[in-house]
Formats: sequence, structure tokens, C-alpha cells
Amino acid sequence: MSSLLNRLGYLQTRRDRTPNLDLARDLAAREDVDGIREIAKNMWNENKNIHWDCIHVMYEIGVIDPQLITPYAEDFIKLLKSKHNNMVWGAMTALAEIAKVNPDFIFKHLDEIKKAKEAGSVITIDNSISALAHTAAANEEYNKVIFPYLLKHLSTCRPKEVPQHAERTLPAVDESNKDQFIKTLKKRNDDLSGAAFTRLGRIIRLAEKIQPVH
Repeated sequence: MSSLLNRLGYLQTRRDRTPNLDLARDLAAREDVDGIREIAKNMWNENKNIHWDCIHVMYEIGVIDPQLITPYAEDFIKLLKSKHNNMVWGAMTALAEIAKVNPDFIFKHLDEIKKAKEAGSVITIDNSISALAHTAAANEEYNKVIFPYLLKHLSTCRPKEVPQHAERTLPAVDESNKDQFIKTLKKRNDDLSGAAFTRLGRIIRLAEKIQPVH
């Protein structure tokens, strides 16, 4: 086992996230392309604990610098079809970061993203909304295709998911579509109470302040 892989949480017999986070920060800080390639390769390791730790390191690198994991975007798309739930949501978390720097790639794979979202766990769905919203924010063409899908989701998702998913949709909201967004959220207001109602109100106020880009 390489010295790099030996730093993974599983191989240190640790159950906490710290070793993987430390490794991700180290690789990102040094922009260690060879090290990142080794971690990416081991997302396909036969040992499920190693491949899970590796995908964890990869998406944590993506949080710091999405450009560093973009070369492995195709791998993340393939991993959306994994039968292991944590691999699917780990891949979607990475793709949500990649969407910030390479929306063209995400747009090309919209069908796979939507399919994984429809069948996915809570974390998979959360991150698919982020991936789609950042892609929709890239340009008018992408927005026209993706934004109606995001609005439909906001109008039909479970009440407790509305505030978080509305927040994740915000990057895609602009002057041209903010009225539809606000209208959709106001319709969901009756389903909410307490902290969720307050949080949604704050998101509506943020949307109301969106100005045209000059």
C-alpha cells in the first residue's frame, strides 16, 4: 500500500473524517496532481472502504479547488450508477463543485444527473440541486433548460426540504426568473412553520433584491 493511501482514515483504523480531510487539504494546497491521480484511481479500488475514503478525499479537494478534480469528472458520472449509495452521493457532491468551474460538462450530462437525483438519497438530491443550479447560472441557454426543472422540484418536494433546496437554487436565480421563483416559494409557505418558515422568508427577501446584471 502506498504511503499516500496509508493516510486514509480506513487504513489508519479511524472512523472520523479528520485523516481524509487532512489529506485533501494537503493535496490541494500543494496542487499535487500525481497524488490526486492516485486517489482518483483508487475510487475504483476493490476494497469498498478504500474506494469510499478516496471519493471522500476527492470531493473535499473539490470544495477547496474544483479545478483539481475536474479531470476526473467522467469518473464521477460513472459512479452515479454505483449500487453503493455513499459512492453515488459522494460523486454528486464532487459534481456539484465541478459545476462551478465547468458547467458545460454538467449540462452535457443532465440526463445522468437527473436520473441519479430521482433515485437518490437525501444527500444525492441536495447536491444534484446545487450541481444543476450552478450550471443554470452559467448562461441563458442553460438556465432556460434547467430552471423550470428546479422550479418543478421546489413545488413538489417535501415541505421540510423546501428552504434548503430553495437556498441551493439561488445561484440560478436572476432578474428574468426571480418572479417565478418567488411565486413558487410563496405557494409553499403554507406548508411550513417555525424555523423553516422563517428561513424561506429570508430566501424570498434575498430573491426580491436581485438586480439586473449591468
